[in-house]
Parts: sequence; C-alpha cells; structure tokens
Amino acid sequence: MRAPAPAKINLALVVGPLREDGKHEVVTVYQRVGLHDRLDLERAPTTSVEGFDGDTIVRQALDTLADETGESAGWRVRIEKRIPLAAGLAGGSTDAATALRLANDTLDEPLARGALHDLGSRIGADVPFFFHEGVQLGTGDGTTLAPVDVPQDFWVLLVLANGAMKQSTASVYAGFDGRDGAEGFEERRAKLLAALDDIRRPRDLAALPLNDLASSPLVDELQALGAFRADVSGAGPTVYGLFHHRAHAESAARAFRRRAQTWITPPAWYG
Repeated sequence: MRAPAPAKINLALVVGPLREDGKHEVVTVYQRVGLHDRLDLERAPTTSVEGFDGDTIVRQALDTLADETGESAGWRVRIEKRIPLAAGLAGGSTDAATALRLANDTLDEPLARGALHDLGSRIGADVPFFFHEGVQLGTGDGTTLAPVDVPQDFWVLLVLANGAMKQSTASVYAGFDGRDGAEGFEERRAKLLAALDDIRRPRDLAALPLNDLASSPLVDELQALGAFRADVSGAGPTVYGLFHHRAHAESAARAFRRRAQTWITPPAWYG
C-alpha cells in the first residue's frame, strides 16, 4: 500500500493559557499543501520503519494501533522524506497519520474514523487533522476539528532560511508563557473567528491574526514581494506566502534563492 503524506501550514494560530491537562488552549486553521512525503506499508511479523533513521513517531503510532486492536503482528513501513525536518510543517505528524490510516485498512476489523481520530490525538496534536478532508478549524488542544470554507485558488511559497533551526516545541511554548503571551487570548480568538466568517476571496485571508508562537522578518519580505498573506507555520521556522498567481510566487522564490530553500505548491484537499 502506498500513499502521500502531505505537509500542512497554519493559516492562523492563536494560543491561549495552559489547560488543566498541561497543554495550551489553541485556535488554529489547518491547511494541507502539495509538498508531501511518501509512505509504503505492508503487513510484517514485526513493525519496522525504513528510509528515515530519525523516525520515532510512526513506530509509536503503529505500536499504539497494535495495542488498541490486539494485533500481534506488525507492519513494514518505508518513508521517502520530502518535507523538511523540524520545520513547522507537521512532517512527523502526517507520516504517523498516513501510516495509521494505511495500517488500519489492513485490519480485519478496522477502527472507525472517530476511533482513529482519538488514537491519533494521543500521538500528537496535529495528527488527527490528517484524517479529515479540507481545511479544518482546530480548537481545544488543536485536536477538536470542524471544517471551514476557505478559498483554495492560490499558490503557496514555502521559505526555509538556510541554517534555520527549530527550537523544541517545549521551549517555544515556554517562551510564549514567559512573555505572558496568553494575555488577550479571547480577543485574538474572536478576531480569528470573525475573520473566518468574512472570507470570500483568497485575499480575505490577510485579515487573519498572525501566529502567536513565532515571528520572522521573512513575513514582511514576502508581503513586499507580493504575497497577500504571509506568516510563520506552526512553531516555525518555515514561513509561507500566499500568492494569486504561480508566476508571482516563482518571482518571489528567486529573491530567496541564495538564502533559503523554497517550495512552490498548490493547496491540497486530502492525502
């Protein structure tokens, strides 16, 4: 069995206070893009993951599925990595979700989508999104999802500056807490939801609030180069710009060719 594992960007990410479970309250808009890893999966006596030595999350996901369903055998997975590592694009989460979906399909009694969603939420907050079609509004810790109607007729330019290194997610959130980032959460949440209600055309996405967790000077550069919306994805360091026309995205990408890796991709609806 073979399937693509698409990356995601956060069209908006508003972060609130710590919850009782130790996670932060968030409101985010998940959008798939066409950049993807590729996974091959087959049944095997034991679970193994090939092609990416740094994997831990796919194996964890499959072990969790086996425990949940009482499977004594496992799966052999091969990952062809195309999504950059630790870049804020959910490369590990999409691999885990794709492996879970493929492995679940091999079972005599597959888990229902709701059960698969719940299992994925135990692996990571971004994982459940990849079981659902289209753009999704994530609330709670990011795993409570609802579809949102967002135009998809634009191009995405992803920019990852040379040498950029992602901080650990824990340190990013610690920095957020240290600067009292949760202050004003309800107002930012209301602004995000109101902006979503008013989106009719791609350029209306510009009204969404900027990422609470991370910022980058590349955002201003992308806007100066013609992006109608630019922001950091997730905890970074990847920055995206949204363009009406591919030619304009290509022109902007050339401005970064000595300083960054770039990818130009359309939005994606499903895996």
